[in-house]
Amino acid sequence: MTDVRGYAAPKPNAPLEPFAVPRREPGDKDVWIDVAYCGICHSDLHQVRDEWSPGAFPMVPGHEIVGRVARVGRKVRKFKPGDLAGVGCLVDSCRTCANCRRGLEQHCLGGPVFTYNGVERDGRTPTYGGYSKAIVVDEAFALKVAPGQPLERVAPLLCAGITTYSPLKRFGARKGTRVGVLGLGGLGHMAVKLAAAMGAEVTVLSGTAAKKADAKRLGAKGFVLTSDPAAASAAAGSLDLIVDTVSGEHDVNAALGWLATEGTLVMVGASPKPHAVGSFPLIGGRRALAGSLIGGIAETQEMLDFCAKKKVWADVETIAMKDVNGAYARLARGDVRYRFSIDLGTL
Repeated sequence: MTDVRGYAAPKPNAPLEPFAVPRREPGDKDVWIDVAYCGICHSDLHQVRDEWSPGAFPMVPGHEIVGRVARVGRKVRKFKPGDLAGVGCLVDSCRTCANCRRGLEQHCLGGPVFTYNGVERDGRTPTYGGYSKAIVVDEAFALKVAPGQPLERVAPLLCAGITTYSPLKRFGARKGTRVGVLGLGGLGHMAVKLAAAMGAEVTVLSGTAAKKADAKRLGAKGFVLTSDPAAASAAAGSLDLIVDTVSGEHDVNAALGWLATEGTLVMVGASPKPHAVGSFPLIGGRRALAGSLIGGIAETQEMLDFCAKKKVWADVETIAMKDVNGAYARLARGDVRYRFSIDLGTL
């Protein structure tokens, strides 16, 4: 094991602090990646606060990782030293179950290994995330990053990008599709950019009037102020697909009402509390309510290649590692446009 510098939450709800992160020496199929940037995801905040399930502490968050390969194992064929690489929400899976064979490693029936707040396949070794100088991962779970891109803006694609790309692709976002994006935050701004790049007609649904200008800048053609009853009513039945990125309590029944007949509302935001969903908004319009969780490794690589080709990257504010607790406080009150990216060169 080699210790590298990082930051960890020592216990639930505690400020993050410097921490020596143990990293294994690269095995035959491993790559050692020197981390350049790591995005801050809203799920980092949820997990450090222990809001989803009992966490494993000390916790080193971070699953939006981009860096440069420094060393490779003797059987690695996918990477060589000097290559750019990314690591998202997964670092392993059983690789043999029906879902893994379909490229749905995120739904591994044997249990996916998450990049942090989890354990390796041995069932005991903790996983630590990207708020650290380096990470070691099996080459099968590392992603290729095309050169010539702004890496601080690429990093959030490893979660926010794939979380929104996957349902847009799955539910057929393309030219002529009327796509609504509910909530314009870290996930929502990526959903707007990606749906627009796919050719869809995008409408942002937000309760904040001040976000209208950003919605248009990001690629939306329409904007519905959901806090205005007249505007909300006028939007009824106007959308084929809604990507719901809101991570707190909100009126899902109202959102279903904005769908056309046979439209789909797909939830990617994870509220700590369950939603109340009525039957009539669903059966009355033959509508569907779906969910989506990131994507598999192949689909994540597809998303990265698509974004490189289309020049679709996250809007970020780059911060030093020492400012992470202030960034968490701002994230909690929605004070970021639209993602924080940590410069690990400052650690």
